[in-house]
Amino acid sequence: MNPKSLLKQTPYWALMVVLTILFVYPFWWMLVNSLNVSAEVFGAPKLLPTSWAFSNYRDIFTVQPFARHYFNTLLVAGMGTAGNVLFAALAGYAFARMRFPGRNAAFLLLLTALMMPIEVTIIPLFFQMRGWGFHNSLVPLMLLPIFGSQGAFSTFMLRQFYVTVPQELEEAARIDGLHALGIFTRIMLPIALPVLSSVAILAFIAVWNTYLEPLVFISSLDKFTLPLSLTNFNDTYGLPQWHLQLAATTLSILPIMAVYLFFQQKVTDAMVNSGLK
Repeated sequence: MNPKSLLKQTPYWALMVVLTILFVYPFWWMLVNSLNVSAEVFGAPKLLPTSWAFSNYRDIFTVQPFARHYFNTLLVAGMGTAGNVLFAALAGYAFARMRFPGRNAAFLLLLTALMMPIEVTIIPLFFQMRGWGFHNSLVPLMLLPIFGSQGAFSTFMLRQFYVTVPQELEEAARIDGLHALGIFTRIMLPIALPVLSSVAILAFIAVWNTYLEPLVFISSLDKFTLPLSLTNFNDTYGLPQWHLQLAATTLSILPIMAVYLFFQQKVTDAMVNSGLK
């Protein structure tokens, strides 16, 4: 690179360095203070822990059933994501390829779920789930990612992808003797794998971070998910134990960081391939 080109790119790289520091420092602050005692958390900024209190990561499992909360979150995120991908794949294909009365009206009705915040529907959903016998249960947390706004978003993404698939593929499959189910399972699903993986990643992250729905539907401590568990690290006077809360937060974000870092390219590719540019 010649000096002139280097001089032109210097402001760009300087800006990137500043933005990187702004985004990375909060995470580093959390990691450092998760290894400090509570009195040191809000002291002067530190680049390294002062106390190196690794016992914080042991104590979070004794203060409350944190391992159980972790399992609950994995269960809800896994089942909710699987259901989200399955139903979105089926519904997206139906809206894109099948002709039936009221298809456009039904699709517009589905899109209204994207515009409706959960705060508007959470009370009717609570009474509905209680009427079905799902009060204080993890079942509503598994159903909402499938039939709520996240499910509508996943269906929209897959519908946009299926619309772009050449019609000739289906015609060739019909000539070979495949019916609608065979075309879906043997033609459409394999070529939609990048979009399906993206939908699964986004759904998993959304379900993992859900806070309002568990707060409304769950009342027993042993059925808490991680977002509720993180607010429950308090002492006998009700004051937050920040060092434990930061240690628990560090552990809670590891799965979604790993998922996104390993599959972030698939998310980008799916956004392009599905028309969401």
